[in-house]
Amino acid sequence: MTAIEAPSRIEPARIENPSSELVDLSLEVVAKAELLGRALHPETAAQLARTVRIMNTYYSNLIEGHNTRPREIEQALDGIEPLDDRRDLKIEAVAHYRVQQNIDERAAAATLPDPASLDFIRQLHRDFYAGATEKMLTIAGNNRSFIMVPGEWRRGNEQDVEVGRHLPPASDRVADFMAYFHRRFAFEPESNEKMLAVGPSRSARLFAMATAHHRFNYIHPFPDGNGRVSRLMSHAMAHAAGIGAHGLWSISRGLARGLAGGPKGRAEYKEYMAWADEQRQGERDGRGNLSRKGLELFTGWFLRVCVDQLDYMGSLFDLDALGGRLKRYVDRHETLPAEAARLLQEALVRGAFERGEAPRITGLPERSARRLLKALTDEGLLASTTEKGAVSLRFPTHALDILFPRLYPEGV
Repeated sequence: MTAIEAPSRIEPARIENPSSELVDLSLEVVAKAELLGRALHPETAAQLARTVRIMNTYYSNLIEGHNTRPREIEQALDGIEPLDDRRDLKIEAVAHYRVQQNIDERAAAATLPDPASLDFIRQLHRDFYAGATEKMLTIAGNNRSFIMVPGEWRRGNEQDVEVGRHLPPASDRVADFMAYFHRRFAFEPESNEKMLAVGPSRSARLFAMATAHHRFNYIHPFPDGNGRVSRLMSHAMAHAAGIGAHGLWSISRGLARGLAGGPKGRAEYKEYMAWADEQRQGERDGRGNLSRKGLELFTGWFLRVCVDQLDYMGSLFDLDALGGRLKRYVDRHETLPAEAARLLQEALVRGAFERGEAPRITGLPERSARRLLKALTDEGLLASTTEKGAVSLRFPTHALDILFPRLYPEGV
C-alpha cells in the first residue's frame, strides 16, 4: 500500500481543538434550532416539513445542475407519466423527497441509525436509485461504460474517477477508506476507540457533520450520486446532533445559495469544498495529510450557512408572521372572502378542526361556511386524510410566493 492511498489520507478528519469562533457558531446553531417551530402545532409542523422536503429536493437537484421546479416535484409525487420527456429528472426528485421523508420519520420515531454507519450510507444510495432507469444508472468510466449497482462502492479500474483537480482514492481502496470514515465519524461508537469516536458533545457532532460532509465527497465512494447522498447524510446527522427541528430546515438550500447571494453565493460551496481539499501547508497547518486551515475554513462556512438557514426558516415559520401571510393570501385572492382567513388561522393554531366547526369559526350561515370550506380545500390550503375528517393546513406550491417569500429564486 502506498502512503497516499492509506485511509489516513483524509486526516485531519475532525476539528480537534476548535477556535472560540467555531464553538460560538456551534452554540448559535443549537440555540436557533431549538427555537425553530417551537410554537407550531405538531400537525402544522408536519405539513411544513413536507414543504421543506420539496424545497430541499429542488435545491439538491439544482446543485447537480438539474432544474426540477417545485410544482413539477409536487405533481410527480402523485405519479409520473411513462412518456414524460422529463421522466428521469422527476424520478430522481421523487426519490430524494422519499428518502428525506424516511429520515425525518425515523428521527421522529427515534429509530434513525448512526448516520455515519456504512450500512446506512449504502442504504441511502440504494433508496435514492430505487426505480431509476437504466439510463440513470449508466456511468461513463475511464475505459468503458458500466451499469452502476445502487449501494455498492466503486470497484475496478474503470470506476476510478477524477473530480475537478481532486483525485479521489482508487476504487480498490474505497472499502478501507469508508471503514476508516465510519470509525472517525461514528456518532455512536461500537468500540472503545475513544480517540476516533465523535463522542456525545453536541458541538463535536456539529463539527463532525461539517467535516464528514467534505471527507465523504473527498473519498467519492460511489460511481455517481455522492453529492446527493452526502446532503442526505448531513440531514440525518442534523437530526442525530439534535438540531433537526422536526425537519423544518435543511442544509441543501444554504449550500446551493451560499451567504453572499447571487452568482457569488452560488459559487461558495465549491470554493469552500476546494479549500478543504488542499494539502497541508507547512508545519503550522496541522499534522495530517490535508490542510487543517482549509478544513476549519470549510467548517466555519458550513456552520454560518446553518445559522443563516435557521434564521430564515425561523422568520418564515414564526406563528404570528405566518398567520399574517395567510391573511395576505386571502386578501389578494380574487374569490376568497375575508372569513377564509379565520379558518386558516384556526388550523394554524390548533393544527386541525372538525368540518362542522366552520360556521362557528367564520360566523357565517352553515351553507355559506360549507361553501367556503370547500373553496379552501379546492385551493389546496386545507385538506384531510379522510373525506369527512378534520381539516388541517396545507401549503401548495402555487401559494408559496406569498406564504414563504424568497423560499426559491425569482421566477421558479
